[in-house]
Amino acid sequence: MGRRWKKKRPGHGGPGQRRDRPHRDQRQQRPNEWQDTFVKENKDFEKFYKEQGIVPEGEWDKFLEGLRSPLPATFRITGYKSHAQELLRRLKGKYISQLLDVTSEDGELLEKPQPIPWYPDELAWRTNYSRKDLRRSPALAKFHDFLVTETETGNVSRQEAVSMIPPLLLDVQPHHKILDMCAAPGSKTAQLIEMLHTEDGQSFPGGFVVANDADNKRCYMLVHQAKRLNSPCFLVTNHDASHMPNMTVPSDDADGATDTLAYDRVLCDVPCSGDGTMRKNPDVWKKWSPGQGQNLHNLQLRIVRRGIELLRVGGQLVYSTCSLNPLEDEAVIAALLTECEDSVELVDVSNKLAGLKRLSGVSAWKVMTKSGEFYGSIDEVPTDRHSNLRRVSMFPPPDPDKLEAMHLDRCIRILPHHQDTGGFFVAVLRKTKALPWTRQGKADRRKEEAAVTDEAKQSDTSATSDPAGEGDVRSETGATAKADGKGSDTGQGEGDDEKQEAEAGNSNGSEGLARPPPAKKAKLAWEGSYKEDPFVFFTEDEELWPIMRDFYQISDTFPNLQLLVRCYEGKKRTVYLVSKEVKDILQYNENSLKVINCGLRVMVRSRNDKTKAMSLFRLAQDGIPTLLPFIHGRRVEIKQEDAILLLTEENPHIHKLTAEAREQLKPLEEGSIVMVYEPDMSNPDAVHCKMVFVGWRGKVTVRSFVPKNDRRHFLLLCGVDVEVRQTKRRQLALEREAKGQTANDAANEGAGQEEEVDDEGAEEDVAMATRSDDETLATTETSDTVEEGTSAIDSDAQSSIKE
Repeated sequence: MGRRWKKKRPGHGGPGQRRDRPHRDQRQQRPNEWQDTFVKENKDFEKFYKEQGIVPEGEWDKFLEGLRSPLPATFRITGYKSHAQELLRRLKGKYISQLLDVTSEDGELLEKPQPIPWYPDELAWRTNYSRKDLRRSPALAKFHDFLVTETETGNVSRQEAVSMIPPLLLDVQPHHKILDMCAAPGSKTAQLIEMLHTEDGQSFPGGFVVANDADNKRCYMLVHQAKRLNSPCFLVTNHDASHMPNMTVPSDDADGATDTLAYDRVLCDVPCSGDGTMRKNPDVWKKWSPGQGQNLHNLQLRIVRRGIELLRVGGQLVYSTCSLNPLEDEAVIAALLTECEDSVELVDVSNKLAGLKRLSGVSAWKVMTKSGEFYGSIDEVPTDRHSNLRRVSMFPPPDPDKLEAMHLDRCIRILPHHQDTGGFFVAVLRKTKALPWTRQGKADRRKEEAAVTDEAKQSDTSATSDPAGEGDVRSETGATAKADGKGSDTGQGEGDDEKQEAEAGNSNGSEGLARPPPAKKAKLAWEGSYKEDPFVFFTEDEELWPIMRDFYQISDTFPNLQLLVRCYEGKKRTVYLVSKEVKDILQYNENSLKVINCGLRVMVRSRNDKTKAMSLFRLAQDGIPTLLPFIHGRRVEIKQEDAILLLTEENPHIHKLTAEAREQLKPLEEGSIVMVYEPDMSNPDAVHCKMVFVGWRGKVTVRSFVPKNDRRHFLLLCGVDVEVRQTKRRQLALEREAKGQTANDAANEGAGQEEEVDDEGAEEDVAMATRSDDETLATTETSDTVEEGTSAIDSDAQSSIKE
């Protein structure tokens, strides 16, 4: 039954009625003042952190004032090195330079965007403009439109400043194997992928990023963030981080042998209470309680312990939270170091990120009950208290010597009022030897014990003078070994160790020091849920490969066996590319790993199934930067004026191009082509980075095959203005500025007209200055071209969810 129509009362928005309401600029509440509706007070919060002493003396009021103020907007320029540097040059030269004399509505000079001082190469920036400022200033409007356009393309990422720190401290190199255990929504993962591709022109850097999240829906959010970087060295998995499965990979030693994958770098940005995010999430003020950190402590410890288990010896792990609670920060690190004994150490990073204001980690903290009582050690907790308070790992280690040897002062604490940021905690850990509860760790310790025993024998002079006594010692040693199950000649003791480890699975308990208790077997991630489409790789006898290779003259060095499709049967519509390392993970862990997304789209089947080879598959814009070094045919070198023409006209005639481009197009038959612009460093007005995009050579026309957002990005690099389509609201704002009127004066003069202005506060549409209708510039195709390919996965529609 349909919804019944109900006649509205007069004056309540019915037909022919208008609500009598003030113009949006007359209202008392500013766009950023929605936070003022929250009561930013919490007595338990203030009592707890005053007792912990994490705020330096005399700074408490500034600390609270910082938490209660809105958080400035920060963004980061993404992409590969040369491309990011060129975008930075355009940002500073064309947009920020125009914001020197911009004033607010009250006539105050607004602070221009500033680079974040500790982020390398000025690739991260901070702004503090309100929406009202953006609406009323044409210079700020252009700057805002630039950010909107580049964010949609993926070349600019909005990310909180402190969130950028963990990937920087990981010290990632292009060959590293990296695991991001709690990756969604993906801003830190994007940083890690960028660090793999620091060397321009390198299609396969050797390393890869495994981005994992336990929430299936958040995994698709992660896909949306990371796939914009177009890397073949990246895959998304869906597993509980505390039960992250071991992955099998081929061994480097012998053919057919396998090893367990050990990562070079692990990022543990664990779930937390989030009281460091109060500036952007003011509802935390109301929800905060001392029990949140206590409830999360054990989960955080299990996750970081599993991360250390998956880390190779010599590798580094970064543990981070957006919480200031010591129970989620130093207590977790101290408990991990206690369990790992001398196999893990904290790394001193005080010389990293010059310009970052930080505090050292604390070595003393207290646990607070709901009633406001504090306990400094487990011995102080009454036995009748809730079990949550009786976890040894939540309290500082009782031995002062061991506590000092942990060097908890090497942890990093960031307070909001020091650099106008959010609150944050970071610790960098290095694995120095095998963990004591693993098979290798036990073997290493048996060797150490044996070495100590041998040394004792050599120093014992009575053992050499009394053979009977020596026999007694050997007999006792042997009996002890059998009793411990460690010295049997048959290897039964080692087998028992393996059995215990298998039963324990991925140890997750917190009781005990050197050997956490066994945990229940983890449920497979896809049990009872949707299973993703398969990953089917090309074989040596793949019939499609010779067609692709010959038409585009692809080099013999191209790894065609790393191409894949997402179906066993039926027509292959989209072809993806992964690195060798990612292929090995997919093939060796097909039944134990739930992969949500991986692969770079490189080719798409065309709409017309003609007999001509050119109509079968076309190149995809996503994968062309990776494919370009291997393609020797159907390449056209273009000038900057050619690029502007192809990006602004739908199907320009070939004769409009430069003579050099026309000569290269003449011998080519119809079909997909690659257009390459080489940078002209001698011309300061030219683009100083390489631009590559795909196109289509028709009978007498040629066109670019670039998505709408990428078109805007390339045009911005070429110096073509991207202007705002003038909505009524924007026109009124510009007219007010020209007349020198305030928003209230203008509203009083023409309230009737302004009532028609849209009141939703949506982002203004962005249109190219050279075209009035940019919808035709999307990847729609004419009858003699081909259709846009499908997405990387059939269920990838969920990836449209934005952070």
